[in-house]
Amino acid sequence: MNPYILSILLGIVEGLTEFLPVSSTAHLRIAEALMKLPLDNSACLAGNAACLQDVRYWEMYTIVIQVGAILALCLLFLERIVGFLRTFPEGDRGDRNWLTHPISLTLVAFACTSAPALLLRKWSEKNLGSLNAMAIAFLVGGVIMWAVDAWSDRVEPSTTHVEEMTLPQAIWIGLCQTFSAVFPGTSRSMSTIAAGQIVGLDRPSALEFSFLLSIPTMIAATGWDLVKEIHPHKAAGAAGVATAHVIMNPERWIVLIIGTVVSFIVALGVVEWFLMWVRRHGFAMFAIYRIVFGIALLIWGAKLIGG
Repeated sequence: MNPYILSILLGIVEGLTEFLPVSSTAHLRIAEALMKLPLDNSACLAGNAACLQDVRYWEMYTIVIQVGAILALCLLFLERIVGFLRTFPEGDRGDRNWLTHPISLTLVAFACTSAPALLLRKWSEKNLGSLNAMAIAFLVGGVIMWAVDAWSDRVEPSTTHVEEMTLPQAIWIGLCQTFSAVFPGTSRSMSTIAAGQIVGLDRPSALEFSFLLSIPTMIAATGWDLVKEIHPHKAAGAAGVATAHVIMNPERWIVLIIGTVVSFIVALGVVEWFLMWVRRHGFAMFAIYRIVFGIALLIWGAKLIGG
């Protein structure tokens, strides 16, 4: 397939799925496998430098195009973020402090995600490409999201604005976000939205805090992964030969830029639409999608994409 068309398609997948509760990591992994991209060093013959370079490049590509989605979210929430910075630490109502301001709560939740995610990262990486693990995470996550959303319809939320959130709520949401870092296919958005609803946030505030928390989380995760990709490491199955830095040429730069720009444009539209949809209809549609997708992946996944 033409690499430019390939990049457009992958950029669309990233922009569509990054902020929806359906796991962008799983969708990108599946899309790349369907497009027959080289994603595993073990598929390269020992000493095949060109193959190893392709693997490293597409690993790096998958990470970098997330920057487009991050920038889209920052742009959409720029006014809100500036408002939070301007009112720190008292808040616009004067009832917040250094620990309970939305900025502080976002950072606390991020810290509660980062520590356990780093401790369990090696275990997570071993299961990152497992189709069965992804399928089970899709199924379980869909059932949880559906149950929590239905339950939240029957109870009165205690928190209807992010400015009303408490420290325990932020800690709980941050800890629940860890599931998305450890179990591929869980979805960062799904785990934080459902966690927020469980502790009394209504749908719009749970979604807004999920978006706010995604900014430092995605920046840190993308930066960490990029550092790992840029630093040379031993290629598995390559007889201990160290892989070199990714060699960029004009075509590779253009392909990378296309994917990043497309993910930015698509994410802009998706976030706006998602906010409007949730206010009117809730999360049931996404829960159903997760369940159906998980079942399909269990039945046909290995046959379609291998692994």
